[in-house]
Amino acid sequence: MNIRKLALVAAVTLTALPGAALAETVKIAIGGAACLCYLPTVLAKQLGNYEKHGVDVELIDFKGGSQALKAVVGGSADVVSGYYEHTINLAAKKQQLAAFVTYDQFPGIVIAVAPDETENIKTIADLAGKTVGVSAPGSSTDFFLKYLLGKAGQAPDSAAVVGVGLGATAVAAIEQGQVDAVVTLDPAVTVLKARHPDLRLLADTRSAADTEALFGSGYPGGALYTLQSWIDDNPEAVQGLAAAITETLDYIHSHTPEEIMAQMPAEMIGAEKEAYLAALTSSIPMYSETGLMDPKGAETVLAVFSAGSPDVAAANIDLSRTYTNAFVEKARAGQ
Repeated sequence: MNIRKLALVAAVTLTALPGAALAETVKIAIGGAACLCYLPTVLAKQLGNYEKHGVDVELIDFKGGSQALKAVVGGSADVVSGYYEHTINLAAKKQQLAAFVTYDQFPGIVIAVAPDETENIKTIADLAGKTVGVSAPGSSTDFFLKYLLGKAGQAPDSAAVVGVGLGATAVAAIEQGQVDAVVTLDPAVTVLKARHPDLRLLADTRSAADTEALFGSGYPGGALYTLQSWIDDNPEAVQGLAAAITETLDYIHSHTPEEIMAQMPAEMIGAEKEAYLAALTSSIPMYSETGLMDPKGAETVLAVFSAGSPDVAAANIDLSRTYTNAFVEKARAGQ
């Protein structure tokens, strides 16, 4: 059963706990549900936390964050579970979206070289003229690649990008020679490393130290965000979602990786359970302990995009309008 079907069944059968009236179904578009970067969104569903906080949620899976974002902007979904940086990119285009709960403290994105290309690709600059897999064109993995190419003195579009999704599809793409390198996240990175111990990693943001070394400070990753107009029209649903995710983050930091893994759908874990558990164990520090956006991290995201995009640099973006901590603060105060 895939995640969309699972969500549809849950929407029919689950009811709120006593005292919590379910609102109209909220559709959350995820930019690749198998990715551990989005685990809190899926885990909240598995734990019943959305229903506990009065929100009936349907999770809809997409190959990448750009597709999930299109679903929300186009009106076929309500909320994105994706990377915060999209709110900044769209603010430059006069589209007002805001993150209201942040569950990843850093991106967790990695650039891995195909085993057959190890001797040909040794630096980011060597990716120029190569074919590189990203989750989807226009996604955070694509942004990450373009930023690093520019930082390495190459044109941001000097590599040809191909959408390969996340998880098993990304692993297959690099192993079958469809791409020369891939920009992906765990558990795919850990699976590849287990199969290919000499796997070359050109960039790695799976730890706070590596993220700060690359960007100069923290760099927030996954968050729930949506159109500001939807937040204004649905404050109770937004509050319920924020409370559900913060409670899920508390669960993550108070339970073992084995206990967390036991809650996840089998199709999210896949056949290589040991690799998934290893990836999950190393990913725990990535998850926020509070759900709050770090203002300095948000400033870093803006600085990175300003350096790589003349449109963002010229847009005079009001960063305070791209996120709010009010709903998480209220959720924390009510605990």
